[in-house]
Amino acid sequence: MATTTRRNGAWTPWLYLAPALLLLGGLLVYPVYQLGLISFLEYTQAQVSGGEPTTFQGLGNYATLFADEQFWQVLLATVLFAAACVVSTLAVGCALAVLLTRVRALPRLALMVAALGAWATPAVTGSTVWMFLFDPDFGPVNRVFGLGDFSWTYGRYSAFALVLLEVVWCSFPFVMVTVYAGIRAVPAEVVEAAALDGAAQWRIWRSVLAPMLRPILLVVTVQSVIWDFKVFTQIYVMTNGGGIAGQNLVLNVYAYQKAFASSQYSLGSAIGVVMLLILLAVTLGYLRILRRRGEEL
Repeated sequence: MATTTRRNGAWTPWLYLAPALLLLGGLLVYPVYQLGLISFLEYTQAQVSGGEPTTFQGLGNYATLFADEQFWQVLLATVLFAAACVVSTLAVGCALAVLLTRVRALPRLALMVAALGAWATPAVTGSTVWMFLFDPDFGPVNRVFGLGDFSWTYGRYSAFALVLLEVVWCSFPFVMVTVYAGIRAVPAEVVEAAALDGAAQWRIWRSVLAPMLRPILLVVTVQSVIWDFKVFTQIYVMTNGGGIAGQNLVLNVYAYQKAFASSQYSLGSAIGVVMLLILLAVTLGYLRILRRRGEEL
């Protein structure tokens, strides 16, 4: 009798989770299934309109994609751009989180409100505002720094730098708030003891706070990698679809161009599957690091 009761009790959590799991299955699992299915088919505008039958291509779309030199160039640019965004976001967010612990209540509140305002701003709106700020004719940035009619979106690296600034601006609040909450949870006696031993602020962060905040830092790092790796709106809006001759393409914009601009939906789906596998590998690597360090998942 007791064994039967325990077995019935083991199913109780799953019964509570069932509605959420069904919803996630409809919103996530089925679209991913369709994405993978289309990537194995010949699916262009002709098949969408019903003019030609859909045929199974196997790995043919992936072979075509991997044979395209532009794909590898875009993949490399995406990885480097995402890495720069992640490092910059973490640096700004962590620095401001430490600053929040050093200022009084009113400046702290003002900084929090300003940061949350940046976080809540839609990507399209934020990108448009940044385009105005750096506009070669009317933007205040060029006037303040005496850059004349310098166009930030004309050069490849200057355009990437401009987008990076906007991505960091709308992303650092998440890191700042999360790390600040973690710092507040650290016992004050630990930090005071390090200060009494003569440790500077940078040494306190590196030797005391950072090790204690490792689980939080891992979470914000993985989240930032996922967000920055699949950046679309900022690149599309600020570089007008990928820059001159596609010099500022990233994988998400490249997939959009293949799928919708060229009506090669199967190739666009294949790019989406590749992105999904890369991000899945990053997530699994994150979970593996947590397990190695003995942290709770």
